[in-house]
Amino acid sequence: MKPGITAKLFLAIFLTSSLVMVTMNWGVRMSFERGFIDYIRHGNEQRVEMIADYLQQQYEQHGNWDFVKNNDKAVYQMMHTFDQNDENSQILPPVGWRTKFWILDSSNQRIAGSESDIPPDLVGTGRQMRVKGELIGTVVSTPAERLTRNADINFDQQQRRTSWIIMGFTTLLAAAVTWLLSRGMLAPVKRLVKGTHQLAAGDFSSRVEVGTQDELGKLAQDFNQLAMTLEKNEQMRRAFMADISHELRTPLAVLRGELEAIQDGVRKMSMESLASLQSEVAILTKLVDDLYQLSLSDAGALAYRKEETDAVHLIQLAEAAFRERFHAKQLHLTSTLPDKAPIFGDPHRLSQLFNNLLENSLRYTDSGGGLDIIATRRDKCLQVYFQDSAPGLNEEQLLRIFERFYRTEGSRNRASGGSGLGLAICQNIVEAHGGKIRAEHSPTGGIRIILQLPLSLPSGQRM
Repeated sequence: MKPGITAKLFLAIFLTSSLVMVTMNWGVRMSFERGFIDYIRHGNEQRVEMIADYLQQQYEQHGNWDFVKNNDKAVYQMMHTFDQNDENSQILPPVGWRTKFWILDSSNQRIAGSESDIPPDLVGTGRQMRVKGELIGTVVSTPAERLTRNADINFDQQQRRTSWIIMGFTTLLAAAVTWLLSRGMLAPVKRLVKGTHQLAAGDFSSRVEVGTQDELGKLAQDFNQLAMTLEKNEQMRRAFMADISHELRTPLAVLRGELEAIQDGVRKMSMESLASLQSEVAILTKLVDDLYQLSLSDAGALAYRKEETDAVHLIQLAEAAFRERFHAKQLHLTSTLPDKAPIFGDPHRLSQLFNNLLENSLRYTDSGGGLDIIATRRDKCLQVYFQDSAPGLNEEQLLRIFERFYRTEGSRNRASGGSGLGLAICQNIVEAHGGKIRAEHSPTGGIRIILQLPLSLPSGQRM
């Protein structure tokens, strides 16, 4: 079984901590042993200096070495006096010599000190003693290269054991802290993994807790946003399928009813019945065509052949095409447009946009009213208002007017013949041109559709 990310992170942190602790313990041990030996060496050198000074004074008083010759007791009593002196206790190491020493005369003959032979390499070294400029002897001591006294060795071993005990305890503490740290650091990751599995299983209501503001916290926020988007898309998909089935069911039911009536002889085959059937087929054809156009625009598959075009000219063409139909319904159609509004876009799709908006007003505006088209240029954008007269919409209806298959109650309903997809297609066309579209209350009592399209940039600045 392969280790998980928690085990890997634990091992990485723990092994790094262990390596640091072993290195530190080795460094501290080396530093302590070298420092302790240097400390002992320095103390021995101090004692040699003190003994040499004292012996020079005594030799000057006695005139010879008889006062110490074969009198080791006097030498050790002198050393003991040095160790007990309060003035020296603050600068000397612990009581006692750590190395061997000898007191030699001017001929390098032993006077006092260790009973062992003097190493040949030490002859001629040490602290010389002089009286009136004349060499009278030397105090020689073996160098402190290693620990020799039992007390010092025991002290060193005790320190070694203590350091290993501390290291063992620290290792256990590091293991516990590392385990808790690794679990705490990976807790958000585990929540994300669990949430991802739930999303993959189709549970789009899954959310993860955002406990921090670091990169993992931002990732959790992005995950929640993704889950919300997927949940919304799933709800829209289900609503879309339900709306499609509902929209298709009505004309199909009418067709079926009329065909059965003709088949049963209840209704005769006539031009009127054929016209009725033809109208239902036209509704189905229009709905299927709108669905196809909407699916293409959603997928980005609509062919946009953008070029330099004049939006004002396109609005004028659409207005001219609808003018007779508006007059036939007793609706006025007016426009206030600038001289020119160059836009880098697809003339065919922009014409489809303006035609859909005109068709929407024509279909839903009460007789006696009308539509005003107002276009202005501001801040490198073309802003176009399509504002019609009553009936109007409430705030909730304005917010949902660009939803697919959404139709309001009242005069703006199915009886007007709309599929509820026209404004959704308009929104996709506007966004494909880098613009914005929104709806608000019209000052003339109906609704006002506001388009904002970017004006054309010079050719050198266009992507």
